[in-house]
Amino acid sequence: MGRKNSKKVKHKTNTGAGKTFKGNLDVTRSGMGFVIVPDLKMDIIVRPTDFNTALHGDTVPARVKNSGNGRRMQGEVVEVLQRKRTEFIGHIELSDDFAFFVPDVEKPMPDLYIPLANLNQAKNKDRVVARLIKWETGGKRPVGEVVSILDEENSNDAAMKGILLENGFPLEFPDDALEVAARIPDTISESEIKKRKDVRGILTFTIDPFDAKDFDDAISLRPLKNGNYEIGVHIADVSHYVEPDTPLDKAAYQKATSVYLPDRVNPMLPEHISNVLCSLRPKEDKLTFSAIFQVSPKAEVKQYWLGKTAIHSDHRFTYEEVQEIIESGNGLYKDEILLLNDLAQRIRKRRFNKGAINFSSTEVRFKLDEKGDPIGVMIKESKESHQLIEEFMLLANRYVAENISKLKLKGKPVPFPYRVHDDPDEEKLIPFVAFAKKFGHSFDTSSPEAIAASFNQLLKDVHGRPEQHVLEQLGIRTMAKAKYTTENVGHYGLGFEHYCHFTSPIRRYPDILAHRILQQALDNNIVPDKKLEEQCKHSSERERAAMEAERAANKYKQVQYMKNYLGEEFEGVISGVASFGFWVETIEHKCEGLVSVNSLLEYDEFRHVESDYCLAGQRSGKKFRMGDKVWIKVVSANLTKRQLDYEWVVAEEIGKEKKESKLEKGKKKKKH
Repeated sequence: MGRKNSKKVKHKTNTGAGKTFKGNLDVTRSGMGFVIVPDLKMDIIVRPTDFNTALHGDTVPARVKNSGNGRRMQGEVVEVLQRKRTEFIGHIELSDDFAFFVPDVEKPMPDLYIPLANLNQAKNKDRVVARLIKWETGGKRPVGEVVSILDEENSNDAAMKGILLENGFPLEFPDDALEVAARIPDTISESEIKKRKDVRGILTFTIDPFDAKDFDDAISLRPLKNGNYEIGVHIADVSHYVEPDTPLDKAAYQKATSVYLPDRVNPMLPEHISNVLCSLRPKEDKLTFSAIFQVSPKAEVKQYWLGKTAIHSDHRFTYEEVQEIIESGNGLYKDEILLLNDLAQRIRKRRFNKGAINFSSTEVRFKLDEKGDPIGVMIKESKESHQLIEEFMLLANRYVAENISKLKLKGKPVPFPYRVHDDPDEEKLIPFVAFAKKFGHSFDTSSPEAIAASFNQLLKDVHGRPEQHVLEQLGIRTMAKAKYTTENVGHYGLGFEHYCHFTSPIRRYPDILAHRILQQALDNNIVPDKKLEEQCKHSSERERAAMEAERAANKYKQVQYMKNYLGEEFEGVISGVASFGFWVETIEHKCEGLVSVNSLLEYDEFRHVESDYCLAGQRSGKKFRMGDKVWIKVVSANLTKRQLDYEWVVAEEIGKEKKESKLEKGKKKKKH
């Protein structure tokens, strides 16, 4: 099935004493360390005395002390190549002459020594964010400084900051990066505009979420005399402002992505760049990098142009405003909006006909009060206004990648940060296909194309049916994870042979890399970057860390919200199953909690049946299967662990309670 069937050649790795391997240090709660090396079957054990200033998550070279020979390898950290994080939350212990910072971390690490000059007005026992600034090899203690003092009354703020720091995202930009950003002029010179294609006179607008501040893409439209349309996809020219190897560039690369939490954004670039200089705000001239297409009324691309431009956005739309125009047929620039929507839907239909997989996406967001506390739940669905932008962004990304893929440098492909998505894993697919069959859905697994067609047919068939959610979720889990790499293997999920990220350079570092290389190609002056694959791996890792942070923050909000409903019962859907219990997502609030297998012991002993995605009762035959509707009671909401615990409520008990409730109401009526 696709590339997955090719036999892998096993390389023997010499793990003899004295050999050095690069990996990440994983520190257990007990304090023991393991250096995880991607190409090694075994981790290298490192005792705390051999950490050599390394902390949990740091990238390090580890030297093997023994030869392994079937036993666990032991080693020592040689140095710290890259710290996962340098900022921590904790409290201050103050004496007359100095202070210590005691971090709140699960994985052991030493306290930081804080000179009094570095306290930044923090007092004894204050909860603070502190930064590690120096730790010399052989030095007894790491030295730190207080970055900010936390508000004890605002536990939400501390929790969100803690989640960012846990995942290696600093809260502040380094001073030297901010200094570089501050020196960038706000005005655009006429000489710079003369170097570019000037499209300021063409109707241009942005479409973004209502609360967005960083508008990094705009669309322009004008009819051509030959009956076709010129559609411009204009992207903020971040690479014009962020030059390689500057402190600003290094800070952006370190983060590699913006992180979007329920109540805040941790931006990849300083606010002045992301929200002012590069944001394509209405009624302002802006510098952009553009993909301009000549498109027929049938949405066929007849020709395209890539290059640097100057634009002037005429209007800023929200998705809701554009959706209203699409549905009502009325509003500002309605003819242009309706035309773009028609073209986008044609492109979209053609994309799915060519093998793209049509997974529907719904996003759950919390309504927050002024303190950041959740007061309600909103379901954000992908509507035609979102698809309008999505299709033209996909088009630009595809054509940029296709353009670069045709180029050769000394007979070899030009190194470029492609966004790839591999064929489905056959092993993951087998149980899913068997599970789908139980709902009457057949699958053709003879080729990657046949699998995509089967997925699309299944998604069409299950729409609106009870099993829709579970089959969509399981289907997504069978898929490989998309990533950045210089090896162009195509994007299976989108059905594209060539694909990259070009359209969001304000919030994604690989887009900046793509802009730089594309400009080199347009200038016919490509300088290959030997570190590009390493930069791709780092960007993929930071993307995963951002997703973890976003997931953890949403979980915190779920727990915070459900604390208000302790002891109450709700209907939910089983969203996951494991040997120790099953997860249930409430239908009303979309909040997920665990029903422990221990809480079911009074009813039966349940065992995990992986092939059926269920827990099965040994005596009763009762099954809890993914996708089943169940009633649960909220029994615990632990904010520290970001954990919700539910208990299964037996159907008979629900019926009994409802009867008792009706009887009570009846008695009250008689009294009155």
